Amino acid sequence: MEGGPIRNGAVLIGEEGRILAVGPDREVPEPTGGAADHFADCVILPGLVNTHTHLELTGLAGAIDEPDFADWIRRIIALKATFTYDHFLSAARQGIRDCLAAGVTTVADSGDSGAVIEALHEAGASGIAYQEIFGPHPDQWRERLEGLRRRVEDRRRFTSARVRIGVSPHAPYTVSGRLYGAVAQWARAEQLPMATHLAESVPEVELFNAGTGSFGAMWQRRGIALPDGPATPVAWLERHGVLGPDLLCAHVVHAGAEDVSRLARSGTPVAHCPRSNAAHRHGTAPLGAFLDAGIEVGCGTDSVVSVGTLDLLAEARAARTLAHLGAAAALALCTIGAARALGMDREVGSLRQGKWGDAMVMETRATSAAAVLESILASPHEHVVATYLAGRPVHRRSGS
Repeated sequence: MEGGPIRNGAVLIGEEGRILAVGPDREVPEPTGGAADHFADCVILPGLVNTHTHLELTGLAGAIDEPDFADWIRRIIALKATFTYDHFLSAARQGIRDCLAAGVTTVADSGDSGAVIEALHEAGASGIAYQEIFGPHPDQWRERLEGLRRRVEDRRRFTSARVRIGVSPHAPYTVSGRLYGAVAQWARAEQLPMATHLAESVPEVELFNAGTGSFGAMWQRRGIALPDGPATPVAWLERHGVLGPDLLCAHVVHAGAEDVSRLARSGTPVAHCPRSNAAHRHGTAPLGAFLDAGIEVGCGTDSVVSVGTLDLLAEARAARTLAHLGAAAALALCTIGAARALGMDREVGSLRQGKWGDAMVMETRATSAAAVLESILASPHEHVVATYLAGRPVHRRSGS
C-alpha cells in the first residue's frame, strides 16, 4: 500500500514478528530454520484495519428491527442488560475469529463490557479497545469519570505491545459536555486514545440545533437541560475542547463545510461506516470532502446488529461508490489510511520492513497491477486463504 504491487512477491517475517524484508521472491531470503509458505494464484496484502467495531455484540445480527434510531439505541441498551460478562467475552472471541477469517488483523473497538480487550489479549491480536462511558446529566460527571478510571485501571492488565486501551465517551446525546471535557482532559494526561460516535443521525442534529427530535424528547423526560444552541454536534465538541488527533470520530454523516474545516483544522480523524449509515437511513457522509481536506479516514464495519457481517472490503466498496474513488484509494481506507486514522501507521497498514508481520493472503487470477487491485476489492471474504498476525498463522481456509 506504499508502493506498486510486486509480481511474485515475498515477505520475510522474523522470530519477533516484525517484517525483515519485502520484495520479489528471488531477492527475499528464505527463512533459516522457519516455515516458508507458498501461495499460487494469490496476492499478499497487509492485514486489514477495521476502525470501528462493537465485537461484544457479535451474534446479534438481525436481533433488533427498529426504524427509529433513538428507540433502536434504547433497545440495544436493554438487550445488553440481559447478558453476563461471560456472554460478552464469548461474543468478542467469536468476533475476533470472524475478523481474522476476513483478513482483518487490527480493530478499533468500542464497548462498555470490557470483554473485547481481554479477547484481543488472549488471541494475541492487534488493536485498541475503547472503554465506553455514558452520562448525559452534567451533575453525573465526577461519579462517571471516577467509574471510568476504575474500569480502565482494571483492564490495563490486558494491554501489550499490540493491544492498547482507550476511552470512548459514547455520543453527544448520551454524554454531557462537562463529562466529555473531563474525560478528554484525563485521557490526554494519561495518553489514552479516544473514540466517539459523532453527527451520526438526524435526531442528534435536531438536539443540538433546536433541542427537538427524539433525543431532545429523551433529555426532557430525564430532566436534563437542553444544550445551548444552535450548534452542530461537531461544533459542540469543539466548544468543549474534545476534538483532536487522538479522538477518532465514528460516522460523521451530518457535517457541512464548516464542520469539515473544524475536523481538518484540529487533525481529528474519522471512521467511515457507509453500510451502517445506509442501514439506519442516516444519510451519506461527505467522504470526498473529508479526503480533500486532508482528514485521515478509515473504514469501519460498526456492529453486526447494524450490518449483519464484519465485511470490511464491502465497506471499502461502498465508500468507493460514494466518493468515486480509485481502487487504490478505496483499499487504503482499510489498510494504510485506516492505520493513520488510528495513529498506528508506524506499526501496521502496509507491508514494510520494521512493521508487524500482519498479512492476509487472498486468491486472485488477476495479472496486471490494476486488475489485482480491482480483484481484491471485488472479492468476498471467502476468498481469504490465510491470515497472519506477527508472522503467526491465525487463519487458514479449509482445503487450502
